[in-house]
This record gives sequence, structure tokens and C-alpha cells, in this order.
Amino acid sequence: MNANLPSDPRLEHLAEAPIPTPYGVFRVVVFRYLDPEAHPGLSDEHLALVMGDVRNAEDVPVRVHSECLTSEVLGSLKCDCKEQLEAAQQAISEQGRGVILYLRQEGRGIGLANKIRAYALQAEGADTVEANERLHLPVDARQYDVAAAMLKYLNVRSIRLMTNNPEKVESLEQLGIPVIGRIPVHIPANVHSASYLSVKRDRMRHTLPDELPPSDA
Repeated sequence: MNANLPSDPRLEHLAEAPIPTPYGVFRVVVFRYLDPEAHPGLSDEHLALVMGDVRNAEDVPVRVHSECLTSEVLGSLKCDCKEQLEAAQQAISEQGRGVILYLRQEGRGIGLANKIRAYALQAEGADTVEANERLHLPVDARQYDVAAAMLKYLNVRSIRLMTNNPEKVESLEQLGIPVIGRIPVHIPANVHSASYLSVKRDRMRHTLPDELPPSDA
């Protein structure tokens, strides 16, 4: 356990252990974060996958990744979440150090049931933004206080954020995390995810290529 107390009293260290993966051995650190504003359907347990020595380190590659059960467990092709997670693991393995913060913010923070309700509307023709709006839900309800608290607990001094989402960069900087660079994570579209990625680019400010031709997958 880290001897330093977390700067955010809402963060509690629960457990840690090494886990072998196809990309090498990561240290998994589990936290509880008590956020009264979080959706009641979300877990309050979050985890960090750490490779190498990141204590007091600068320029650490970091991925802030939100849980996506539908792609990561069920194999859904509607999004690129699973591939982004695996790309982050691969990149960190190649560099020998880095952190993946796995946040239990399913469905961009609206919870699993609401995510599936949004999927039903998408099957009727709504895009991802329209579906949430029709359910009277935020387009993106995620918050990154827990990510900042975890990085401070791990004593990471500055990061290069692995993301296409400028809101993540802006949010972490506002929360006191020095973001000294951004690493794009571009996953080729498939016939099911091309529209989803286009909406991210065109309506949610994600830095994605102008052309997103679907692959054969």
C-alpha cells in the first residue's frame, strides 16, 4: 500500500496484486471512491493497472478508460472501447511503464440499463447523442475527479494522456493533473462502429480522422 495518504478523502485503497496479461504483468490497484453525484447504477470501485515505477515520475503514459461491458465482455462491435483498452495495454507494455485507470462509468456514466435503453433507440435510427437526449439523460455524465485522485495517490507528477477526447484533457488539467501531451488512439471503424465514431468526431469534439471508412469486420 502507498504510504502517502490520498489527497482526496473520498478515495480509499482496497487491494492490489500483480496480474499477468498478454501484454505483460500489470499491478492492479483497486480503490473505492464515494461520489454522491454518481449515477446510483454505477459501481463505486475503480482500478488502476500500473506497469513499471511511476512514483514521482514525469511524462507517464496514462489511459483514462471507462468500463464498457458490452464490448469488453460481450464482444459488441458497436464501439471501439475494447480495442482502445487493448491498444493502451500494448503501448504501455512497449514503453515499459504507464497507467490505465479503469473507471466504472458504464455507458458514459448513465449506467448499464440506460445504456441498453439507448441502444434500443439507436436500433430505431437515433444516433448516440439523440438516444440519450430522448431518454432525458446527459450525453456524457462522466466525471474525472476519481481519475485525478488515483493519479495523485500513485504520485504521478505529469502525464501524456492516451485519448481522442479533449474533454478528458481539459477536465484533468482543471483537477490539477499536468497533461504535457496527448497520444491519439485511433481504432479502424467496422460496419457497426463507423456511425458511432462519426458522432464522436462531429458532435462530441473527438479528434478523429475526417474519413472513417468501415473495415471488413
